[in-house]
Amino acid sequence: MSETRRYVIHFGSAMAAYAVVLTISILLIQAYEDAWWRYFVAVAPVVPIIFAVMAVVRRVRTLDELQQRIQLEALAFAFCATAIVTFTYGFLELVGLPHLDWLWVFPLMCSLWAVGLGIASWRYR
Repeated sequence: MSETRRYVIHFGSAMAAYAVVLTISILLIQAYEDAWWRYFVAVAPVVPIIFAVMAVVRRVRTLDELQQRIQLEALAFAFCATAIVTFTYGFLELVGLPHLDWLWVFPLMCSLWAVGLGIASWRYR
């Protein structure tokens, strides 16, 4: 089996599990509003995400040096740009902008990773 196929299977399975666990978690939290175990159920979707992260890391390790460098530059861009955006918005919250949940940080970082990937890929073409 190719590394790409293995990655797609592992990452896809983890994300499918995440969708199922997230849905069940939300339903249980809403159905049992006073249960002591709601905290454990609330963080249960993190477990499949850990497996998705492991799949990504394994995939990056199988890439050649140039592709690894491109990924590193893309992640460095995403990390720094996310810091700039979140700090800026945090300061703007002090003067009245609405509070945003932390749940938006990861999608922001993923989007900026894609932007960084485009920039780094273009640079090395």
